[in-house]
Amino acid sequence: MNSTLHTKFTLSPVDMESRRKLDFRTGDTVRVFVKVLEDAEKKKYRLQAFEGMVLARKHGKETGATFTIRKVASNVGVERIFPLYSPMIDRIELVKQSTVRRSKLYYVREKAVRDVRRKLKQTRMGGGSTKDFEATHVSVEAEPEVVVAE
Repeated sequence: MNSTLHTKFTLSPVDMESRRKLDFRTGDTVRVFVKVLEDAEKKKYRLQAFEGMVLARKHGKETGATFTIRKVASNVGVERIFPLYSPMIDRIELVKQSTVRRSKLYYVREKAVRDVRRKLKQTRMGGGSTKDFEATHVSVEAEPEVVVAE
């Protein structure tokens, strides 16, 4: 008898619904926490963060969906392509949202970082204004002047 018929398959521990609900787009800055194998014998993993700008999203929310992230480390551009539903991805955090007018930002590879930042339209994460920010943080007042009566 064929041994492949009786093989048990384990499904990946990826929560498909939470990954499907992720709403990050091209131009956003995201932080992806990837599981990296530390010790093969003990099957020990550690989390490694990869933060950068999303250059492209491909295949929408299908099972084969991927996204490309680019970051600049030590003046060297590093790009990684992640499968959206990979079990090696622990979590994906949205750091900053930006509005761009292209679906693929491959032209960013030839541009300087400051030129790219100038082109992106920044949007606030919380939707609050700067006045709300100032009201929640305590401001340090200057010390009052001491007047000596003569």
